[in-house]
Amino acid sequence: MIAKYACDPEKSNGRLHFEEETNFRNCFQRDRDRIIHSSAFRRLKHKTQVFVAHEGDYYRTRLTHSIEVAQVARTIAKVLNLNEELTEAIALAHDLGHTPFGHTGEDALDSSMKDYGGFDHNAQALKVVTFLEQHYAGWNGLNLTWETLEGLAKHNGPVLDKIPLELLEYTKLQDLKLNTNASGEAQVAALADDIAYNNHDIQDGLRAELFTVAELKEIPLVDECFRNIDQKYTNIEESRRIHEVLRYLFGKMVEDTIETSLKTLTEFSFKNVNAIRMHDTKVIAFSSKMLANITLIREFLFKNMYRAPSVMIRREEATMIVSELFESYLNDSRKMPKDWDSAIKTSTTKEELAKIIADYIAGMTDRFAYQEAARLGIFADNNYLKFV
Repeated sequence: MIAKYACDPEKSNGRLHFEEETNFRNCFQRDRDRIIHSSAFRRLKHKTQVFVAHEGDYYRTRLTHSIEVAQVARTIAKVLNLNEELTEAIALAHDLGHTPFGHTGEDALDSSMKDYGGFDHNAQALKVVTFLEQHYAGWNGLNLTWETLEGLAKHNGPVLDKIPLELLEYTKLQDLKLNTNASGEAQVAALADDIAYNNHDIQDGLRAELFTVAELKEIPLVDECFRNIDQKYTNIEESRRIHEVLRYLFGKMVEDTIETSLKTLTEFSFKNVNAIRMHDTKVIAFSSKMLANITLIREFLFKNMYRAPSVMIRREEATMIVSELFESYLNDSRKMPKDWDSAIKTSTTKEELAKIIADYIAGMTDRFAYQEAARLGIFADNNYLKFV
């Protein structure tokens, strides 16, 4: 049973291209399955979260991150009586538009595209599932439901300023109502993303020895978690201690989200999902106290992990590779694979060509971007190439 404010698959706004529904899976289940079977989802296995793939098998990739987000999102959605399948579909697809090398690659590609409309990974995710996946006989894209597409476009909130061209173009075909909040399911996926990456980035950062437990304990919430675990367990291995602390921290974030969101859902007694969309603020949220703690964690990770010297070396490499690949293809599009010829031939302006090149680069894995850079004489990291 789902709540009256949840997205009901029987009342979906449908798909751009009509399809008969099946007897065994509802429309949101089919969306989830199509995302999992897509080429873009498989490529997430070799796309950076923070660390480049060859730096260690234990670090998260975009694929493992997306799976963790989906697990957290389903847990929260179930307790809040939201639609679990839709929540999971949005969570699994939320990073499909990411470039190689994570946010560094995105920043580099956005800079290269500054004269051609820029680049945004959320808008690119929508483009992936509505156009760039080209396997079905009857349409381009995955032909997902309106609700899943809405969630991808605005899970972080209404899109009001500097609306990416990809979103504007698609809303001409199907109005995603960019000026409103998304469904509760999409909002859950967005918070699950925050919960997952804050926790696993702490774990990966400790494993990489970018910071110490003592430094981490300067964050009050984390220190509280350590004290709780140390009182409960004595003389356990440090690896088990850290695991228990992060497990406890993870649980506190999930519980806070559930408790805070339940209060809002109960207080306003939303009669349907559109009431959630039209509400003046998001209904799925952290408490103010938890948000303050999470802000401290983000600031700590930014300083000690995302800007750590060893990570910055890879960031500089990634920026150079993405930027140089873009310029190389823009100067001579014949360097791109033959299967992009038809798309290139349809481009009549430099802006159209630039967008095709951005689509190609955004779809690359980390290792393929390194290989292309080596092939074109841009960059050759022998320590990396021996792994691929």
